[in-house]
Amino acid sequence: MIKFTKMHGLGNDYVYIDCTNGNNQINNESNLAQFVSNRHFGIGSDGLILICNSDKADFRMKMYNADGSEAEMCGNGIRCVGKFVYDKGLTTKTTITVETLAGIKILRLNVKNGKVETVEVDMGEPILTQKLIPVISDEEIVKNLKIKAEDKEFIFTCVSMGNPHAITVVDNVKNFEVEKYGKVLEVDKHFPKRSNIEFIEIKDRENIKMRVWERGAGETFACGTGACATAIASYLNGLTNKKVNIELLGGILNIEWKEDNHIYMTGPATTVFEGEFEY
Repeated sequence: MIKFTKMHGLGNDYVYIDCTNGNNQINNESNLAQFVSNRHFGIGSDGLILICNSDKADFRMKMYNADGSEAEMCGNGIRCVGKFVYDKGLTTKTTITVETLAGIKILRLNVKNGKVETVEVDMGEPILTQKLIPVISDEEIVKNLKIKAEDKEFIFTCVSMGNPHAITVVDNVKNFEVEKYGKVLEVDKHFPKRSNIEFIEIKDRENIKMRVWERGAGETFACGTGACATAIASYLNGLTNKKVNIELLGGILNIEWKEDNHIYMTGPATTVFEGEFEY
């Protein structure tokens, strides 16, 4: 039997498995991710996150999308990693490091009554060079990528936070047909590794509304790396300040692009339930 914890960051939910103690030896991670993510026949989630030992950091996070593809990084997911390891007694530190495929991230845990309530994540420096995102474009910093999908043409700014994002401004994000266009844009030829697609509405210089079509998962309630990429794209285009509140379907994330060129994300982490399954 495999023990698990279901957690979410603003509704972006994952199944978490502790692999640090040797009790849970996971094979075929991709197939397992598809199994647990199924909302009718499995536990139901946007993906699977394994918490592992690391020789480079306090912990290592391995993340798989609902379709079984491995992802580099997840901002909402890593906040829940911080809550998991502290609340479960795997660490007593309130500042920890977590190894990801997008590098080592620093988490500052805000503890209340012995439990982690919110987490600030140093998400590192944004990647703006088109070859490294990656995106196919004549621009070195991609701020005017025009792509037609179905009956609309979109203008994208592209950013990587360790995983690729393409951000476009729309008039009314609440009523926007995210699935119709997101599933086409994710696999567009301009994105060699596919892309997360952010549809955003600028409210003012400190507030943004955002919906996201996540690569390998579809529309989710929140995306931490996407919120960071959105803040960067909005500032680069002169639309907002460097510190913004981003309203997602699941709630609000606070994002700040600081003078050290790092992006800092603060938001909640929530435990939903625990259990075990046979696989």
